[in-house]
Amino acid sequence: MSMRLAKKIFFSTILGLLSLSQSALTWAQDYPTRNITMVMPYAAGGPGDIITRLFAGAMQKQLGQTIVVDNPAGAGGSIGTAKVARAAPDGYTLLMIHISHATNVLMIKNLPYSPIDDFEPIGLATVGPMVVTGRKDLPTKDAREFVTYIKENSAKISMGHAGIGSASHLCSLMFMDALDIKLTLVPYKGAAPAINDLMGGQIDIMCDQTTSTVPAISGGRIKAYAVAGTQRLPSMPDLPALSEVGVKGFDISIWFGLYAPKGTPQPIINRLSAALAAAVVDPEVKAKLDSISTTPVSPDLAVPAKLRAHLKNEIGTLGPLLIKSGITPN
Repeated sequence: MSMRLAKKIFFSTILGLLSLSQSALTWAQDYPTRNITMVMPYAAGGPGDIITRLFAGAMQKQLGQTIVVDNPAGAGGSIGTAKVARAAPDGYTLLMIHISHATNVLMIKNLPYSPIDDFEPIGLATVGPMVVTGRKDLPTKDAREFVTYIKENSAKISMGHAGIGSASHLCSLMFMDALDIKLTLVPYKGAAPAINDLMGGQIDIMCDQTTSTVPAISGGRIKAYAVAGTQRLPSMPDLPALSEVGVKGFDISIWFGLYAPKGTPQPIINRLSAALAAAVVDPEVKAKLDSISTTPVSPDLAVPAKLRAHLKNEIGTLGPLLIKSGITPN
């Protein structure tokens, strides 16, 4: 190949790339021009679906286009998540997902996507606390007595959770690890049947998100002992954090984050992140989240870099915990 021909090919390639880049930028500036689909990979009607529809409504006010929520549930959320991973990277298919985005890669063998490599993070949306609860006739009146009682009676204590790999399961593992005890863990197919059995006294204790437990707590059907973290809840200010009663290294929450398929143009990611940042300070969003005892993040967390770092940290924290507990992908 002659030097002249090589130079011609090189400059033609550069001009082509510049043209494509300019076209992509123009296209992104026009975004969005039609309805957006926001996938929530769990069943309609649950806490995740409520949160997703709330943010979809708030963000569509910012974007000027309708956001339709889709619920392709199943396989621990991996079916809907894989659907987004395979979608066109054009900003019209998004994923709202919680902590399972970190746990599925640790729990499911041959997961058909990578939570880190196959998605573009947009930002965190909410962080919801978890609460340690007990049956209403458990013979302890406060968090300190509760911890002492559980330690002294660990061999006969049953702790329910919403299923292997669920946040309440992870909370159970963290709880046992923090207290250096072994309890009888009882898995259920979701939080609702576990809470029903806790109310009925079939299990002794449980740790789950406030969106699931607060109605039973408020109704006096179960006892709330402590927040599974380091800070008290504005909605239950008298409830101590476990760290206040000497349980250290214990902090787990239900977080929701928004993603787009890998390769979505950065100007579109920026537009979506700006809409999400506006949604987390929307008074209607805050009021609704307060009513289900969860919290929108501050706007500085509704950005790609924070969600990317948070996901990596969760995978790095939860992986060793699952290995220590003898849980392997299946």
